[in-house]
Amino acid sequence: MIRRIIQDRFNIYSVPSTYLNIRIALILLVIDILLGIMGYMLIEGYSLLNAFYMVVITISTVGYTEVQPLSGGGQIFSAFYIIINIGLFAYLLAVFSNYVIQGEIFKKMHVNLIHTNIKKLSGHVILCGYGKYGNEIVLHFGKQHLPFVVIDTNPDKIEALQKSEDKILYIQDDATHDEALIEAGIERASALISALPDDSDNVFTVLTARQLNPKLTIISRAKDPKSEKKLLLAGANHVVMPEQIGGFYMATLVTKPDAVEFFSFITNEYQSDIGFEEISFAEVPEPCKYKSIRDLNIREYTGANIIGFKDTNAHYSVNPDPTTRLVPGSSFIVLGDRTQLDKLKDFLANYESYRN
Repeated sequence: MIRRIIQDRFNIYSVPSTYLNIRIALILLVIDILLGIMGYMLIEGYSLLNAFYMVVITISTVGYTEVQPLSGGGQIFSAFYIIINIGLFAYLLAVFSNYVIQGEIFKKMHVNLIHTNIKKLSGHVILCGYGKYGNEIVLHFGKQHLPFVVIDTNPDKIEALQKSEDKILYIQDDATHDEALIEAGIERASALISALPDDSDNVFTVLTARQLNPKLTIISRAKDPKSEKKLLLAGANHVVMPEQIGGFYMATLVTKPDAVEFFSFITNEYQSDIGFEEISFAEVPEPCKYKSIRDLNIREYTGANIIGFKDTNAHYSVNPDPTTRLVPGSSFIVLGDRTQLDKLKDFLANYESYRN
């Protein structure tokens, strides 16, 4: 009610919010005070203290008696000074309404806090697009406690992120802009997911992200199968077509229902503690590099099983031979429950102590 009365009384809506700058308001107030002090000192010969006192009682309109009777020049100066302050007061009130009553000051504080937290991130994931797929990704990341930043330009989706019970870091901007990706810390990120609804936007985002961070793992959504090649050429590591995956899943449920249900069970963290880990050559400690499955002996020490191997040509083999070695560009796929996978991480981090 108070907000509406102030807006109606001073016609705040007629002033564009871009002009309601608190910095400008403070600068104008300082200039106004200095102008009044110099005016009274030059015209009336006041001391600095008396001139400042006159400025304060004039601006505040408290009605105290002047330090000394004003001359004709002083009266004219005071009259114009009061008129100027009427306009300044209206502007200050508009700024106050915009920044406090409408919550702009708190919004800015909130945005600054988010940007500060984003700057602290490293090895995080950037999610471009908070649609129905983006929402599922956010829920998954939350369960896995993965650090991430959401970029979306839709005000309604940003509002949904703000109202979320989880503290989600976000940037309200166009993900195709270099500035938005840089602000999200793309140079420090480990991966980017482009889940925008339009394929052309995804291509542009992938292309921009690859130029900003050549080492980034990029995953993109695509609706049209023709867009897959373009996205891969733009720099995407993986292209996912949800409709195609959904169709394949439903068709396989007809031909191999038990196999699909078992796979769904072991990959669904909400119902099972069974999961997968990828052991890549680049990520393992030096003593583990170039060793065979037999030499690593992961199952004996952790209980987890190596069920797959990706070679240097990105070809996969199931149940690889024990003599298979971990070489540059290759990786092992390990299956185990949560306890076993935790042991696996500890095993790789303290390989020498386990072997001794």
